[in-house]
Amino acid sequence: MTNLKTYHNLDSNDSLAHFRKEFIHQDNEIYLDGNSLGKLPRQTEKKLNEVLIYQWGNRLIRSWNENWLDLPKKIAGKYSKLLNVKKDEVIIGESTSVRLYQIVFSLLSTDIYPKQLGTDILNFPTDNYILEGINKKFSLQNVNLIKYSQEIFADLNLLKDQIKRKPGIYCLSLVTYKSSFLYPMKDLNMWAEKFKSIIVWDLSHAIGAIDIDLKSSAAKICIGCSYKYMNGGPGAPAFMFIKNGLQKKLFNPIQGWFGHKKPFNFDLNYTPDDGINHFSIGTPPILSLFAMETGIDITLKAGIKSIRKKSLLQTEFFIKHFKKRLVPLGYNLESPREKSKRGAHITISHKFSWQICQALIQGYKNGIKIIPDFRPPNLLRFGISPLYNRFEDLYIVISRLEDIVNSKEYLSFSTVKIKVT
Repeated sequence: MTNLKTYHNLDSNDSLAHFRKEFIHQDNEIYLDGNSLGKLPRQTEKKLNEVLIYQWGNRLIRSWNENWLDLPKKIAGKYSKLLNVKKDEVIIGESTSVRLYQIVFSLLSTDIYPKQLGTDILNFPTDNYILEGINKKFSLQNVNLIKYSQEIFADLNLLKDQIKRKPGIYCLSLVTYKSSFLYPMKDLNMWAEKFKSIIVWDLSHAIGAIDIDLKSSAAKICIGCSYKYMNGGPGAPAFMFIKNGLQKKLFNPIQGWFGHKKPFNFDLNYTPDDGINHFSIGTPPILSLFAMETGIDITLKAGIKSIRKKSLLQTEFFIKHFKKRLVPLGYNLESPREKSKRGAHITISHKFSWQICQALIQGYKNGIKIIPDFRPPNLLRFGISPLYNRFEDLYIVISRLEDIVNSKEYLSFSTVKIKVT
């Protein structure tokens, strides 16, 4: 059994340990759901209070000129730095779903790529909903939904073969939401280009957790949210990257006020703004943008390479002890074992996963509460955030998972599931 010295040494030598103080924590609780909703940074609370009381409460409409109008572009510049692309290749605003709708609709309205939509069963379901809806609008053949023999890894040979046979516009999640499988981005982008196709990447479960260099990966279009590992807050705005050479060939199918070249001229005729900004739609959500900015500031300060390095150490630590202590108790690893093929969250399964999840959340005899999440049919996800999770946290989680099964504590919990898990 690993002694306390092992994880104490890892925590004491952690170069990112001081970032834990940047976040608000609950007593007696270990939060491991950063892959769904990141924690609240302390600075966000202070910043929003200032915006509410002074900028909105005091300055009112004057704040548009003083602080608000340029805020989306300011944050876009910070995201461009994280993604290693140009400032005018990133736009902030709307939701990931809206951004996916905009870009796929626009791509289909051109003759740049064959009019075939595709994705795979590892992608987040919402992305497929969007594709299916657009597919009906254009009266195309069915979305090419690529199925594999299991839901942990993508069969890359099969995926490439499908792109070759049915070239077009594909949407994939760089890190999959269930298993945390990490696609070889550059390899697939080059393959798609070879067969006159494009991959629109959803970075929602990747950004803030792994080092994404869009410049060297041959990516052309990416979308993603900012409320998971980026700690931007619930419902925080999305980001979208469009490579410069492609922007002028595309149009915004949802023409809105802020996408106009001169919105405050109130012209009845629509003239799209230049560059990526013509994909803007409505009034920016100012409060959410300020919350979102704190998250990107912390990530840039910590450095994504350092974050990824710690993430790999933590997931390796978790899996090592998982195999030794939990596999004999009926637990199964549902994430890739090879670290180069894995994002930042770890997924496991058990016959009684739902009840085990509730036991973790409830805590034992007023003990430490552990917050993971559950995904059907029997998956437990642990979203390990290097900015605030410690190695000690992971050790405690392994011990609780062990105790819950050994003591059959899970049997005292209902099998009835709640809406948000």
